[in-house]
Amino acid sequence: MEGRKSLRCSIVRGGTSKGIFIRENELPPDPEQKDEVIRAVFGSPDIRQIDGLGGADVLTSKLAVIGPPSRDDADVDYTFAQVSFETDKVDYSGNCGNISSAVGPFAIDEGMVRADGGVTAVRIHMKNTGKILTAYVPTEGGKARSAGDFRIDGVPGTGAKIRLDWSDAAGGLTGKLLPTGNARDVISADGKSYEATLIDAGNPVVFVKADALGMKGTECPYEIEHNASLMRTIEKIRGQAAVMFGLCGSPEEAAAKSPYNPFFAIVSEPQDYAGPGGVKVGRDEIDLTSRLLFMLKMHKAYPITGTVATGAALRIPGSVVWDVLREEAKTRTEVYIGHPSGRIPVESEVTADGGRIELKKACVYRTARRIMDGIVYLPER
Repeated sequence: MEGRKSLRCSIVRGGTSKGIFIRENELPPDPEQKDEVIRAVFGSPDIRQIDGLGGADVLTSKLAVIGPPSRDDADVDYTFAQVSFETDKVDYSGNCGNISSAVGPFAIDEGMVRADGGVTAVRIHMKNTGKILTAYVPTEGGKARSAGDFRIDGVPGTGAKIRLDWSDAAGGLTGKLLPTGNARDVISADGKSYEATLIDAGNPVVFVKADALGMKGTECPYEIEHNASLMRTIEKIRGQAAVMFGLCGSPEEAAAKSPYNPFFAIVSEPQDYAGPGGVKVGRDEIDLTSRLLFMLKMHKAYPITGTVATGAALRIPGSVVWDVLREEAKTRTEVYIGHPSGRIPVESEVTADGGRIELKKACVYRTARRIMDGIVYLPER
């Protein structure tokens, strides 16, 4: 960080997450120096991130690095990083779909992509996985429009509806939608066997039924995170799954080498429940119930990459997600996933051709808003 005292950045909300957006040319090219600067920007490692811009929460300690396209089929390059506040880890192993939803508007407003009429398509090269995400961004007067009447659960108010096409997202880290080739696998932990489905779409996710874990499936994030025995079991299953995904060599390595991936989703049938802040969800409003963890923390809503993976898994007969999906929804294009803050829709389609299962459609909808532009000053150390 020698010689570097400040840099330009923006604070941007994307979906139900919030991150720091930095232009690529603001960061040093050397990987070690770059990570040092990033940690300084966020104030990590420190569980309060008191000396930086991080919000001391997994949903706000996120970074988007935006640069010119390195591929002919893209309009912009996007690198995502999850910045730990407990360790010095800056993790580039996966994507954040919520933060991704703000990349298109940011690129348009920065003049990196020219606005085209009322809706501008932005082809985003997600450098973490090498996949293309297409964002359809409402535009007006040459800028991205943030105001609108579309509401997403987990965010106050309304905003302009951004359509995200994740159809190219399958196999981003493993090369396969079903990395093991199976719709259902068995994972052993603590002397018990758990049926699980492993999907790589958006990010790798391992799905397990709530009742297999002794859960109702409607527990709030606090209940899950503060159940020490449950959290130990979840991490043991996740460690085994990380090996099966090919992300590390042993379950013991998962926490250190693959803390971000795979995500862990706990699924159950549609149920009535009350979420934090007085949120009420009725079983008739959703098609399945899910709770999702990453980096041993509960997502307070539902991640977009997790939504893409769930949308793929629920289309595959034999998967544990197929088992809990409302019967009528199995033939419907749009499905609603119930999460702690409400529900989220996903449009998905999976086809099987000669035994090969492919993701043909995966669309979600978000809102985004730039909150602040400015200069962050780095500590002189």
